[in-house]
Amino acid sequence: MSEAASTHVALAKSTRNSATTGSTTDGALLPSLAPLLHEWLPRQRWFAGKGRPVTGFRLVSATEMVPLDGTAGPGLLHLLLRVEQPTRSVRAADDCYQLLLGVRTSLPPLLAGALVGRVERGPLAGRTVYDALHDPRLADVLLERFRRPGSLGSLRFERTAGIPAGLTPRVLDAEQSNSSLVYGDAFILKIFRRVFPGTNPDLELPLALTGEGCERVPAPVAWFEAPGAEPLTLGVLQPFLHGARDGWQLALAALAAGRDFLPEARALGRATAEVHTALAAALPTPALRGTQTRQLVAQMTQRLEAAAQAVPALVPYVPGLRAAFDAVTDLGVRGSGWAQQRVHGDLHLGQTLRSADGFWSLIDFEGEPARPLPERRRPAPPVRDVAGMLRSFDYAARSHRPWNPEWAARCRAAYCEGYAQASGSDPRGEPELLRAHETDKAVYEVVYEARHRPDWLPVPMAAIQRLAQSAAA
Repeated sequence: MSEAASTHVALAKSTRNSATTGSTTDGALLPSLAPLLHEWLPRQRWFAGKGRPVTGFRLVSATEMVPLDGTAGPGLLHLLLRVEQPTRSVRAADDCYQLLLGVRTSLPPLLAGALVGRVERGPLAGRTVYDALHDPRLADVLLERFRRPGSLGSLRFERTAGIPAGLTPRVLDAEQSNSSLVYGDAFILKIFRRVFPGTNPDLELPLALTGEGCERVPAPVAWFEAPGAEPLTLGVLQPFLHGARDGWQLALAALAAGRDFLPEARALGRATAEVHTALAAALPTPALRGTQTRQLVAQMTQRLEAAAQAVPALVPYVPGLRAAFDAVTDLGVRGSGWAQQRVHGDLHLGQTLRSADGFWSLIDFEGEPARPLPERRRPAPPVRDVAGMLRSFDYAARSHRPWNPEWAARCRAAYCEGYAQASGSDPRGEPELLRAHETDKAVYEVVYEARHRPDWLPVPMAAIQRLAQSAAA
């Protein structure tokens, strides 16, 4: 029997016999896996609780996607786990993580890098568990499940279009807060590792844009979730833009070649405006004024104060940065208001793709993963996305030696020009609001770099100095 045929047989068997079964919920499974997960989980790039000890686990759901008895090859176990860690906030909930674990009697050498560990006791005693996404046989099971949607235990699979079989899977090796599988050159499956109640914006917004006929964002082909009063979005399958290069790579290539990036930046501005226009047509657009303006500024100020406590280098600049926020409050008091809508939420050059014919696409609408999901789904002024892209041009320029601030300034201007051409509104026409959002983004960057990439901290700190001086002036 061929590998593809054996996968289909395993899937058919799992459909009949597997769900949230006694073998996975008899109370012995989690205690048997816990010692392995204590060691393995904090080492994963996508684990958000680094720096805090893991004190325990609570099982939310367990689903056998392929039987674990070993009769049909490797088993596939889907887990949703709450990870218990000490936190400063008494109201903070434990993070919920999604794990897909392969189960074998022994692990082939090619899968050694995916090892979680060997189980010593419980229902899987003597078996080896590993990250299933690295196993082509089990990755194929996932795609086959999308091809035949419906419910399986605590999971539900949906699709909007046909999906061919026989596509070779591979894990996308990239630094990110989730995990991605590419199938052939046709599809990419994003698996959300840290999951929250409510529809993930990376599914919600591309579906809304597809409904408006916007071609700047790859349309979701399929997805799966854990149903409930507030379903948990677990993964999204979208077309893979084969041959496209991300904006970050293109910008660095332009810098290395000593050339401008102006046509690309201008076209990217137009693409951003087209996405904003489509989102405004598809979803509500409440106004930002009065009390909401004060709330927005209060949230920015709170993030600034928390950041200054975490990164003392920020402290000398706090008065100037707070002035950037206060300028928005002053305008609100005088009656100014702004449009709000759903936005990308974490827009930068790495979230864009340019095809060989020069067409720009926007991807990864999840928003800033560190922020709570309700906050990421909240409407915001479109200049929030613009500010993120302006910061990204600055990052690109500073990553090149020698630093070329004029290159970044020209790109920023070209991007805003392109945006204005497509939307009829130049984001620079609201300087106080744009500066406040750029300041808020730079503060976020300072905290991120201090925690994860200290060598990069001078990049946002240079922006902090510039923005503080600008606001004070």
